[in-house]
Amino acid sequence: MKVTQIRSLPIRDDSGRVYFFVRVDTDASIYGLGEVGTLGQGRAIVQAIHHLAEVVVGSDPWETERLWQLMFRGNFFPAERTYGCAISAIDIALWDIKGKSVGRPVYNLLGGPTRNKVVCYAHTQGDTIEALVDNSVQRVDEGWKFVRWHQPETSDTDQIENTGRLEPVESMRIAVEGMARVREAVGPDIQICLDVHTRLDPTHVIQMCRDLEEFRPYFIEDPIRSENPGSYQNLRNQIRLPIAAGEQWVSKWPFRQVIEEELIDYARIDLCIVGGITEAAKVTHWAETHYIDIVPHNPLGPVSTAACVALCMASTNVGVQEMPIEPGTYLNDLFPVQAGFEDGYAFCQDAPGLGIEIDMDVAEARAADPHGWLPQLRRNDGAFTNW
Repeated sequence: MKVTQIRSLPIRDDSGRVYFFVRVDTDASIYGLGEVGTLGQGRAIVQAIHHLAEVVVGSDPWETERLWQLMFRGNFFPAERTYGCAISAIDIALWDIKGKSVGRPVYNLLGGPTRNKVVCYAHTQGDTIEALVDNSVQRVDEGWKFVRWHQPETSDTDQIENTGRLEPVESMRIAVEGMARVREAVGPDIQICLDVHTRLDPTHVIQMCRDLEEFRPYFIEDPIRSENPGSYQNLRNQIRLPIAAGEQWVSKWPFRQVIEEELIDYARIDLCIVGGITEAAKVTHWAETHYIDIVPHNPLGPVSTAACVALCMASTNVGVQEMPIEPGTYLNDLFPVQAGFEDGYAFCQDAPGLGIEIDMDVAEARAADPHGWLPQLRRNDGAFTNW
């Protein structure tokens, strides 16, 4: 069996949101699906996929390790985020092909299931604290065991200018009050996650985390920017809340210090950025040696979801799986078969590969330009801050 073609499939759903999938075909009439982790760089990633196809087409899809190494460092300079996303999508698709070719789910190829289902956290939201509380209670009533939201902005986003405001001290106060209100509303047994989303500097986040201790959050996610993993040493020395980080990191290398020095408690691996299933499994097992659980980053579509759940099904050290939208409730025309979901838990279908299928007629009808910009945030003085 040989790879014959790699196709980029960026699509737009009914709401206007763009997803970026990849299809890898073989001469055995077996195809695999992957997904790209960053969309704003989509045009560049299309070209990266086209470039990587030069070394993947004609190869045996079972040679995932050899192909990963070739894609990552075959041009001497190691891959960065644009190529990392392209590698990830291709690698996930190759694993899908491997499973389909032997009639086994991907999680069986990764060692077999260690659990029957994977607990997930929902995305809760609200423009006000009252709306956040109401949405959190609604999610719990729906069966979710976790709720999560991100560091609050301090003004509404201007839809025309695509800009919003986030003043750190004001945002910190809102975050603390919001968590207090949510904890009171959902009770002591529901887990709470707060995603700082790299929006604060260390001084601010240290003070906020101290103020949040009494509400016992499950973790604080991405409390600082990701460029310098060593800065987590500063946080580890000064806060007493569990830390989750890693969604922006490509390959195992940025995880090295935070795992070896145990600077984080949860590894936020993004399978569609880090380097696919091949690399995510390595980071996962490495984290296990330091008793660090994984919390795979999954803000994307059904392919990312299926890959994340497959990894969690086959891994011992799993905290919780991000699941912003329940599988089977969106993009059903494009993906008529998706991962399973019930009562706050996801599970892989007992089907070969990732257990999902795509309708190519729908994909072609919904083709989109994978390019754009996320909203831009400013402080009160006009300074740029991370979205």
